[in-house]
Amino acid sequence: MLAVTWGEFLTSRLHELWLRLGEHIVLVSLSVFAAICIGVPLAMLALRRRWTQTPVLGLVGAFQTMPSIAMLAILLVLTGKTKDIPALIALTLYALLPIVRNTLAGLEGVRADVIEAAHGVGMTRRQTLWMVRVPLAMPVIVAGIKTAAVIAVGVATLSAFIGAGGLGKFINAGLSMKNTKLMVLGAVPAIILAFVVGGVISASEWALAPGRRRRKRGMAGIVMKYLATSLPLLLVAFGVVATMWNPFPKRRYEVEVTYRIGTPGTIRIATKNFTEQFIVGEMMAQLLEARTRLTVKRDFNLAGTMICHEALVQGEMDLYPEYTGTALTAILKREVIADPEKAYEVVAEAYLEQYGLVWLEPFGFNNTYAITVRAADADERGWTRISDLKDDAAELRAGFTAEFSERPDGYPGLQVVYGIEFGSVDDFDPQLMYDAIAHNEVDVICAFATDGRIAAYKLQPLKDDYGFFPPYYAAPVVRAEFLDEHPEVRHVLAALAGRLDDATMQRLNYEVDEKKRDPADVAYEFLVAEGLLKGE
Repeated sequence: MLAVTWGEFLTSRLHELWLRLGEHIVLVSLSVFAAICIGVPLAMLALRRRWTQTPVLGLVGAFQTMPSIAMLAILLVLTGKTKDIPALIALTLYALLPIVRNTLAGLEGVRADVIEAAHGVGMTRRQTLWMVRVPLAMPVIVAGIKTAAVIAVGVATLSAFIGAGGLGKFINAGLSMKNTKLMVLGAVPAIILAFVVGGVISASEWALAPGRRRRKRGMAGIVMKYLATSLPLLLVAFGVVATMWNPFPKRRYEVEVTYRIGTPGTIRIATKNFTEQFIVGEMMAQLLEARTRLTVKRDFNLAGTMICHEALVQGEMDLYPEYTGTALTAILKREVIADPEKAYEVVAEAYLEQYGLVWLEPFGFNNTYAITVRAADADERGWTRISDLKDDAAELRAGFTAEFSERPDGYPGLQVVYGIEFGSVDDFDPQLMYDAIAHNEVDVICAFATDGRIAAYKLQPLKDDYGFFPPYYAAPVVRAEFLDEHPEVRHVLAALAGRLDDATMQRLNYEVDEKKRDPADVAYEFLVAEGLLKGE
């Protein structure tokens, strides 16, 4: 059952689509509401204090021009949080410009003779603002809110980059696995939602037009007017309901045993943004769903190491799979330890002392970095070791992941230890990196040792002859506080200890990356084959 029709795919994803759509609407609604609360008073201030117009418009304009990913990254650092808070702040800042600009334009656009007439009948400046200017400017203000909301729908897809949910979860996962169906599942509803949001606000704009109030249309007209005005609230209510109640069945896997251990609760599982993480994340999630009384919440496809780690430290996540080498060099900033058992002991002890995090037993595979070239190039030039690249490095094009380009156990350290500096270095998404070398766009990549595409794309990993890369054995990392409350997690996940060797992980990754299968299905089939779950 390798090929999945669109109908089967949609049916299997309806539960998640409903949830992500609700999350998207809530994100957009909260941010636009916050932008209205900030932007309208700012515009009124700029109207009253003319000298503030240039700095106010310049400031909100600067927010609009900042790249979305950059703003999210900055807010992650400033807030010390992942997920909702940075996403809401970013979306609010992006929504400010059209609201401030349109509100100011609408208030200034009220005719001078109307203002004079208001003053002539004894209205104060405040009364003139709220009883004359604002009602007459309302269509222009609402038009600005409409623009802000439509922009927010699009920008909100990037919020999934930091785990804030929404339709961007599908797009990110689709990009990570080169899965067109997932990308379409996120992009098309987002486009439709943008049109719906625009239409809903346009209906409210129609109902709020000053001329509309003077027209006599009887009871039907009154009903239409109030219905149109209430449409935004109905859309927001739908979003809230969708996040709390789901009419579609969630895909479940039959449990091997007839009982579940432990106490009820919720466990939030995170993963990084590549295939292998999705697969082992699903294995943990499915086992915990089957064998414990915990409700599993998946927050897969977070951006990378630091975001997953911070989410765990901040208590926003409870569990995610990490690698000993990554923990040792990127998190703890320690020197490389070549011995796998010693490396595991060091990171386990340090994590518990510094962060209150517990390393459970490793899965069994070592997903170390592997400096990799095309097999044909290796044969032609006689490359077998990383050090063989030194003489040719200046003319070679390297394609690395963004993490590898910056981490001490990546390219910076490689330059120091091997004395290698490539002619050009470009950053790629982990999935696109393999396509780049296969299509001769780069000559060298930082492949992952357990990736099935190494063989499929006829690539050749080079021997780390200087022993630069530490062991990268994967293991579950869980908050100690959560583990104290739910010790059954350790017991259940112990069933995965040592079950996955390098060859097995390569095969499972290949099933997802090249055969375009769902990581959940691949994980489930493995668990069934290992006797950890009962097959359907």
